[in-house]
Amino acid sequence: MDKNMLKALPPKADIETKKILKQLAKTNRSLAELKGFSDTIPNKNILINAILINEAKDSSEIENIVTTHDEIYRAMSLDSFGDSAAKEVVSYRAALWHGYNLILKNKSITTNMIVEIQSIVEGNSAGIRRLPGTVLRNDKTGEVVYTPPSSEVEIRRLLGNLENYINEDDMQIDPLIKLAVIHYQFESIHPFYDGNGRTGRIINMLYLVLKNLIESPILYLSKYFINNKLEYYNLLQEVRTEENWEDWIIYVLKGVEETSIETLEMARRINHEVQLMTNEIKEKLPKLYSKELIDLLFFEFYTKTRFIQEGLSVTRKTAASYLNTLEKEGILVSEKIGKERIYQNKRLFDIVRYNK
Repeated sequence: MDKNMLKALPPKADIETKKILKQLAKTNRSLAELKGFSDTIPNKNILINAILINEAKDSSEIENIVTTHDEIYRAMSLDSFGDSAAKEVVSYRAALWHGYNLILKNKSITTNMIVEIQSIVEGNSAGIRRLPGTVLRNDKTGEVVYTPPSSEVEIRRLLGNLENYINEDDMQIDPLIKLAVIHYQFESIHPFYDGNGRTGRIINMLYLVLKNLIESPILYLSKYFINNKLEYYNLLQEVRTEENWEDWIIYVLKGVEETSIETLEMARRINHEVQLMTNEIKEKLPKLYSKELIDLLFFEFYTKTRFIQEGLSVTRKTAASYLNTLEKEGILVSEKIGKERIYQNKRLFDIVRYNK
């Protein structure tokens, strides 16, 4: 048997070394703090939507799909997309939302769900690879660094094994250690022609939700992979060639720890801004105030007359009046995009755009 042939899970190596367990304790503390805070936020959709924009943007950037928050905002607010990179980001977010709803419904992650998520990411139904010839190359040298399984039968066998590993309740191995193993295995199976990286990063978040480590998909992990991109690819390769699980697992655990800390800070800033705007509207525009209005203003970066009309069950004229009044008070900023006037929550937009 080829020593580089991808092996089924679980790994035969020790994946609970002293170094791994030491980092695991720190990671679990940070993640628990994030989960504890997010559980106290009244409307979690506000936080999920804001954080998913950055996750979608950075996950796409890893694949060299580069866009700006302004382009994403415009793509989100239009029915048709002019910017293809922004469209990719919006599709990624839609796939993550869809996957999250599947997790809530099915309480599992299956091969069919993964195929469904990838089809939304890529916007096609090509499905699992059936043709040989896929190789992973070094971006700079063009050298082939890894050849993933080539036959559909083998890919499906490995995906079935991965599905069992994801869903089994193995009380002996911490789910965060398993997260690192799962991510390595999925990326090494490389089951699709395109979209493997983005789909794999969606699986990361869905797995954390599945194991109740976070309640909703808010762990913003792709930024860490971007900031440590060379290490990411080197360590993936070291697992394949040297079975160096320890350094790979510690890398992922550190990523979850750092990301939890950053996401917690962003969540606090968003929650603080929700409170500030709530107080401002109550004070300046008491007749307009309702919790439902605040939720609508923070659900996305932007809103439209139709969203307010439908969300508050008011007439179009009343909805337009509300938005005009909010703009006059400096709470929203409007601009005409296409044929519609869009009202941006610039305060939320800036928190998300300038999150470091």
